[in-house]
Amino acid sequence: MGLILDSSILIAGERRGETVRQMMQRIVGTGGDAECALSAISMIELTHGIYRAKTDADRSRRRAFADELARDMIVHPDSLAIAQVAGRIEGEQAAKGVSIAVEDLIIGATALHLGFDVATLNVRDFQRIPGLNLVTM
Repeated sequence: MGLILDSSILIAGERRGETVRQMMQRIVGTGGDAECALSAISMIELTHGIYRAKTDADRSRRRAFADELARDMIVHPDSLAIAQVAGRIEGEQAAKGVSIAVEDLIIGATALHLGFDVATLNVRDFQRIPGLNLVTM
């Protein structure tokens, strides 16, 4: 079993002042022996947060955390297969009047493509993705 970590989990860890190692120890302690990884879209979201920081200290802390994630975690790139899963889900859900944020859609499609669950604090949005198993932290 594997876990794709949603940005909400990453941001919460960074805000608590955790290192990536500390965050992973907490997650593995909660989620068992799951392989943990990221979707590339999460790195986009974290990089966005670096440039929105209001102070140099916040920017520096966020950059160090993102750099540590990029160095220590597997980051799954978007691929044609993931794009096709996301497009199918988005089309099916849109036909039912359900809207899913593209970031959540790609993270969820990455997890589904890999056969992984998603670890998130954002259950409300991810539960809109059929067949996706969620792990709340």
